[in-house]
Amino acid sequence: MTKSQATENEILYDEENSQYLTFELAGEDYGVDILRVQEIRGWDVVTRIPNAPPYVKGVLNLRGAIVPIFDLRERFDLPCHEYTKDTVVIVLRINSSGGMRIMGVIVDAVSDVLNAGSDGLTNAPDFGSRIATEFIAGLVSAGDKMVMLLDVDKLLSDDQSPESELAAAS
Repeated sequence: MTKSQATENEILYDEENSQYLTFELAGEDYGVDILRVQEIRGWDVVTRIPNAPPYVKGVLNLRGAIVPIFDLRERFDLPCHEYTKDTVVIVLRINSSGGMRIMGVIVDAVSDVLNAGSDGLTNAPDFGSRIATEFIAGLVSAGDKMVMLLDVDKLLSDDQSPESELAAAS
């Protein structure tokens, strides 16, 4: 199938095998395209931003770049829990209408790198309009569990990004 033949809901992959960094949130497994990962850091204190939504934890100075940091547990309305030694920040490169941006997400723990062939990937199920799934790129089986693959561009798009939330709060 060519890109022009694909529908909006189909997942496109240029290669037979893609790699995803997998991580845990509240006992569930998620993954992001490994090519979007800039680095993985242990949890560190961030500078809070007044009037920011609860999931926006603040900003971090990463070698001179100010990086917005937010908690994916809170972003997904999952129960909050205290950060531990396993808690990490995954620094991601995001494509937005304003160009490439760097943002960090707090996750419970990093799991593994998953190799997934295009034949093992499936689209996110259609739950209707009651459940927002636009940021789910697809699902893949990894042993006896399912890994939800996130579309970080849509998850952190301009209208949903911490920077937009911060601008709306001011």
